[in-house]
Parts: sequence; C-alpha cells; structure tokens
Amino acid sequence: MDRIKQPANLYLVIVSLLGSLGFLLQKPYEFHDTSKLIISLTLVGAILLLNHYTIPIPPDGNSISMDSAIYLASIYLYGLKFTLVVLLINSIIYAIYKRKIAWWKHLFNFSIYSIMMIFSYYLFDFTHGNIGNINTGYLFPYILSLSSYFILNTILISLYFLLQQKESALNLMSGIVKDKTFLVSYLSTLLLSLVLGILIQSSPILGLVMFVCIAILLSVAFNQHFQLFQETLDKANKDTLTGLNNHGYFKEILEKEVTASKENDQPLCVVIMDIDDFKKYNDLYGHIQGDHLLQEFGTLLKSSSDAAHYIVARYGGEEFSIIMPNTNRKTAYSFMNELRKKVNDTYYKGVEGLPYGCLSFSSGIAECEKETYSISELLNKADQAMYAAKNQGKNLVQIYNGHSEYSVQRSLSLEKELEEAEYQLKIFLSKDVYTYRHSKRVYQYAVDFSRVLNLSVDERKTLILGALIHDIGKIEIPREILNKKGSLDSQEWETMKKHVTYGKDIISTNKKLEDLIPLVELHHERFDGNGYPYGLIGKSIPKLARILCVIDSFDAMTTERPYQKTKTFQEAIAELRRCSGKQFDPQFIEPFIAMITEFDNSWDEQQKEVAASIEY
Repeated sequence: MDRIKQPANLYLVIVSLLGSLGFLLQKPYEFHDTSKLIISLTLVGAILLLNHYTIPIPPDGNSISMDSAIYLASIYLYGLKFTLVVLLINSIIYAIYKRKIAWWKHLFNFSIYSIMMIFSYYLFDFTHGNIGNINTGYLFPYILSLSSYFILNTILISLYFLLQQKESALNLMSGIVKDKTFLVSYLSTLLLSLVLGILIQSSPILGLVMFVCIAILLSVAFNQHFQLFQETLDKANKDTLTGLNNHGYFKEILEKEVTASKENDQPLCVVIMDIDDFKKYNDLYGHIQGDHLLQEFGTLLKSSSDAAHYIVARYGGEEFSIIMPNTNRKTAYSFMNELRKKVNDTYYKGVEGLPYGCLSFSSGIAECEKETYSISELLNKADQAMYAAKNQGKNLVQIYNGHSEYSVQRSLSLEKELEEAEYQLKIFLSKDVYTYRHSKRVYQYAVDFSRVLNLSVDERKTLILGALIHDIGKIEIPREILNKKGSLDSQEWETMKKHVTYGKDIISTNKKLEDLIPLVELHHERFDGNGYPYGLIGKSIPKLARILCVIDSFDAMTTERPYQKTKTFQEAIAELRRCSGKQFDPQFIEPFIAMITEFDNSWDEQQKEVAASIEY
C-alpha cells in the first residue's frame, strides 16, 4: 500500500484505470465486422514489425516506434472501435512476446494508447472529420486530432518521469524540445498516418505493405542519424583515454545539476579526487603504464559511481571528479570512504612501489548550499578539501570546512591581493572621489565586522576585498548622474542600477578576483526579494553579499551623498532595525549595530579625553 502511495506509482494506477475504463466504455467487444478480420490482423502484424524498429528519444533509454501512424490511419478509415480491437490484439501478443517486462508496464502502455486514441477520435469527430475517407480538402480535423495526440502523449510520459524525480521539469522538457530526432520522427509519424490512409484507400494490403517498408527505412535512417550524432557527441564530451566525461562536459552537467538542486531544494555534493604519488608511479614505470593505471582506475570509479547513480569525469591529469545528486555530505563521505578502501584493496600492476604499497587517492567533498553563487565556488571548496587530505598524509577523504586551517594554506597573502585591488580601485574610481572614499570606508567596516562574525579565513578575505571594490562598476556611469544634486529620475536610476553588472564585467577579466563577483554583482539584492539585478530572496543571496549590503547601506546613510540627506549614526541604526527582514538579513543587524555602538562610544570617550587634556 505504501508503494502505491508514492506519486509515480499512484500516477501509474490512475492512468491505467482511466485508459482501461475508457477502452471498456467504447464497447469494442461488440465489434462483429468479420469482413475486416484480414485487414485487422495485417495491421497488427505491421505494428509488431514497426515495434521492432524503434527510434531513441529523451529521457535516455527510451524510444518510440511509428506504430502511431497505423493507429491514427485506422481511426480515420475504420473508426475507434475497430482500432481499439487492433490495439488490444497487438498488446496481448506483444505482452506474450516481451513477457520479461513487468505486466504493469504493458498495462500502462496500453492505457496511454487508449487515452490518446479516444481523445483524438472525439476531437476529430467534434470537428466534423469524415470516418472512412481521407478528405484532403478539409484538413482541420486531422491537424487538431494529430496535434492533440502528440501533446497528450508528451504530457502523459513526461509526468511519469517527473514524478519519478529522474529529471527536473526544465531539463526534461528542454531535452524533448531540443532533441531534433524526437521531434522530426514523431511529426513524421503523425503526417505519415495521412499518407497511410490514402494508400490503404487505394489498395488496403499493398498500401499497408508499402507504408511499412517506408516506415522501416525511415526508422533505420533515424537510428543511424542518432548513432552518428551520439558518436560525435561522445567524442566531444568524453575523455579519450578513460572514456569518462571530460572536464568541459563535467562542468556543463554540474551547472545543470546545481540549478536542479536549488530548484528542487535537494542536496548535491561534488567530489574532486587525486591519485596519490602518481608522478612517482610514472617515473618508476613510464607514461604508458601510467595511462593503463588511469584507465583501470577510471573503470573501477565508473562502475562504483554508476551503481550509485552518480556522474563521474576525468577532471585532468590524475584528477577525477564525481557529481552526487540527492546526496548530502554525510552520505558522500561514506561512499568515498568505501570507494577509497575498495581502491586500496584492488591490486594494480606496480603499486607495491608506492609509499602505501597500494593504489590510493585523496579526495575533497563540497556540498552545494542555497547561497552557493557558482560552480567555480563549489569546485574551489572541493579542491581545497582535497588538498587538505593531501596535507594530512594522503589516502584520506576530507569534507570542506571553511573554518579549517587548510583555507589559510591554500589562499594567497591578503596583503598582495589588497594591493592589487587598491591599484584597480585608484584607476577605475579616480573620476569619482566620493565613491573612492565610500569604498575605503566600507572596506574598513568589513575588516572590523569580519572579526565580529564567525567567518572562515577565506570568507573574511573575500568580504574585505569585495568591500574595497564593490562599486567598481560606477566607472561606467556618466559623471553627471554620479554627481547630480537632488534625487535621480527613473531613467537615471535605471542607469545607476547597471553599475553592479558593469562591475561584474570588469572583475570577470581578472581571474584572481573571480571570488569577488558575487559581492560586486549582488550587494544590492534585498532579503525580501525586491532588490536588483535579479530579485533574489533570502538565503538564495550569498551570505557575504548579504553582509556587504548591511555595511554598504550604513555607510551610504551616514555620509554625505549628492542625492541623499545624511543620517546620524542613531538614525541609521534605527533604519537598519526598521528594514531588518526586509532589505537586510536580520541575523547580521544586531551584531553590526553592537559593533557600531561600541565604536561610537569609544569615539566619545576619546573626545572627552582630548577635551580634558586641553582643559588641563
């Protein structure tokens, strides 16, 4: 009973009941026209033959045949009851022939055909289609009937795969629409139903034989086209040595999987792994033997990953990567540890010469979070965790932890990066003194606030650098808008908002500053979703961008601006509290206010001390 309650299984039951009930309500068992017995058996034979020559369609592993052309032509020439009898006979014979396939799949397939045929027939009849004769002078009923058949089939099949959660809605529909083989073959099938109808009108048996020959030739041609396309695709997407997905294709898949993970609010982990001491192995046995090792390791990796429905790739050199959909970090860690032990226990030629006396790898795991900005950020985390495993003695699995010391080891010195960011700031913001000074103040707030918050070393570094150059895109904004006295009009405001996009474009040209892109592009997103440029909401905005939004807004409120009146610290603090949960993430408001209040009190104390010393 619990299995039936699962969405996909419940859907199977509902469709099967609807199709079977629809079939019975048409009363095809009252069909007694024995004169058409020969033609009905001929149609069944033709359908069975075409079912042998199928055409691949998405999702992977599925296919269609051109049998629908025969069913539709039969409806137009002989009516619905006759066609349903043909469907029943064919389904029984096919179920006996393919008895290894589960009975419920045969019933589900039969029910889908019943629903499509009944729906198409009544639309054809409603639009005054003429049964028994193909009327080429009035095509509207045929077009409507064929279109409804196609749409209904696509919807019924797609719903099943969506409920199975094998594909996201976006991926599934885009796969169907983009697959030219599927669209051309299906549309050809529908149009061929009219051709078949005309042929059968002229000569029933000969016309059907000619059609089957044409349909088989087309099916073979489509199959050949698909195979050639698949071979070309494999060459472009596969690593030639190991046969695994290559680096470029891996990143394409990861982009889609990360999007699907966020859409469906499901976990996803990425693993980067590196074979330990592979250079030593190459030095001992040569590159040819090294290539053999990579091939054997790739084979083991693929078989283990396929069993868990994971996606594996050769990332480069002796590095490999795995995408783990619907997997949290704990499950990923367990899988990778089991895989590590399996690799340790598997003998490879020459591994006795390695330090551990067996083949081993070090791997890092990073889990995708809602606020993950890009796949580069995710891969960078996995990469850092992998190097942590290396640094801890190799043959280890490490989960990324932003608070670990390896973040310090893998990052460049902050001073050098600050110097580079400061240099860019002086060049790009020289035309706007206000923005330059504002950026320097926001930078100082970020330095202080990053100490207050429980941020990792990497996060502190990124926040500080991002604060320094967050408004760099304003170099592209006309000077008259930047320095305008009074409020900006709507057109000027739209121009001003583009500075975040301009900033992203500028930063993207420098690989070393890639991690700062989320702060530059998203520091004007609002917690309630009313910000720009994308209207992101809540924690879909990266954490550091949410922090920078608070800092940036506070400084903007408390310093002189051409188009806005300056607020006192107390007025700005009140504004922060008023907008908490709206513009700002509430978790950062009180810590920031506490820091500002402490600074303000310290400043007052210093002023009193200065005054006292002068008076003395």
